[in-house]
Amino acid sequence: MSYVNGHPLDVVRVCTLETYASGLLAFHVFCDSRKIPELQRAPCSLDLLQSWIATMAGHYAGTLVKNYVHGVRAWHIIHGIEWKINKAPIDAMIQGAERLQPERSKRKKRLPFTISYIESILTGLDPNDPFDAACGGCLTTSFYCAARVGELTVPNLRDFSASNHVTPSQIHETSDRNGFKTTVLHIPCTKSNQSEGEDIYFSKQLGSSDPDWWLRNQLRVNDPGPSDHLFAYKHLTKSAFLCRIQKIAQMRGLPVIQGHGIRIGATLEYLLRGVPFDAIRVIGRCKSDAFLLYLRKHAEIMAPYLQPELHQSLIQYTMPLSRSGRGGFRGKEGGGSR
Repeated sequence: MSYVNGHPLDVVRVCTLETYASGLLAFHVFCDSRKIPELQRAPCSLDLLQSWIATMAGHYAGTLVKNYVHGVRAWHIIHGIEWKINKAPIDAMIQGAERLQPERSKRKKRLPFTISYIESILTGLDPNDPFDAACGGCLTTSFYCAARVGELTVPNLRDFSASNHVTPSQIHETSDRNGFKTTVLHIPCTKSNQSEGEDIYFSKQLGSSDPDWWLRNQLRVNDPGPSDHLFAYKHLTKSAFLCRIQKIAQMRGLPVIQGHGIRIGATLEYLLRGVPFDAIRVIGRCKSDAFLLYLRKHAEIMAPYLQPELHQSLIQYTMPLSRSGRGGFRGKEGGGSR
């Protein structure tokens, strides 16, 4: 195990380390082609880094360029070498690379899963089959929790760890003052919080996509132990789960939608139900407004907020407070100059 400042390096996600390693390799290949001596590669100079970014601009996606640069920076930190480069000029170069990225590297907007799509998929699953029971539970839970598929599955059969993946012992039910019940699942390690993990939650739903029914069915059919993978028939891998879902979609004549479409579809569904944007951030554990980039049906989402009776409250919610003539602020209660 590698350590950085006394902390294990394995707190960094494996996929991130793989990207960093690819970036570091690309950096050294560039330096070799320019006959840059080893001593000039670390600490890396601004001129060298900018030259490297310039060679990638127009050939790679901007996000890949950014991750490659982060990989070189991580390499410095790991080996205790001072990173002397200011963030501002590098950010400017990366923004330029994003503008120049080739069309083939730009991702098209991904189709969202919808409730009707999920219900069609579920009709192709046998709820008494161990594998299908796990897939049905994972699909409905991930959708109504707006979770990432990778948070509820494992990368491969050997990689399950009760300290990283959700288990039956990490489920509990809670209710509010009105008696509304919510099922809470704790994920010990997530993309956003690798040390403490995060909670995801759903409530019972109407119709055949009810996550409560499918989760209880999974626990009944496969009976995983307290420290087993929650969606075990054997540990449910991401690839096996998506392959099963996509196979049923093809059999049903439905479009094959990528796994991230589950999280996108959940966000869209809750917005169409009129759930406020701030609540969506909490449900999806979003740190920014980046989720808005994936949205479709903007007119349908905004329609409730554009009605005359709601227009004033929307303005009060979205517009900043105005300064009063005496240096104070005037809120919606009035409080102007007398």
